[in-house]
Amino acid sequence: MANLTLSIDDDVLRRARIRAIQEDTSVNARVREFLLSYARDVESERRAAIGRLIQIANNSEVDGGMDERTWTRDDLHER
Repeated sequence: MANLTLSIDDDVLRRARIRAIQEDTSVNARVREFLLSYARDVESERRAAIGRLIQIANNSEVDGGMDERTWTRDDLHER
């Protein structure tokens, strides 16, 4: 396991230590938890977000009006 040196304001560290004691943990453990969360797999989050978006689209009652269109592809790309 690697060691990490941080520069933190004395008062902030004192308050963090007090809170960690109240939560029956340590500042080191809380920083480790934060870094694990911060470094989590961004790609899996992206895939999950895309999945949620697809689910919302599939559940949508909006049809996009494609059945009612009065134009053709050729009309749009008239040359």
